[in-house]
Amino acid sequence: MTTIPHQPPVVVRTPWWVEARNLWASFAITVIWLAVLFTAVYGPDVRTTEASGASTAVPSALGIAFFAVFATWAVAKYGYDRRSKES
Repeated sequence: MTTIPHQPPVVVRTPWWVEARNLWASFAITVIWLAVLFTAVYGPDVRTTEASGASTAVPSALGIAFFAVFATWAVAKYGYDRRSKES
């Protein structure tokens, strides 16, 4: 014997921006590299001076870009993942 529910099924709808993982991953990667860009343009240089008087200047954006590569990799790996949340 089958039973029939008396209430209609409830459909919970979430807004489109909550389910848009690709959008948020792309936005996060864009912000990461914009931070690298602004650090390269407006950031200071790392300056070192040796005892002999020789000095070296390296842009601080190189260090930021090094870590931005790993941040981009992590965001892309988990943001663009096609597996469902249940598994």
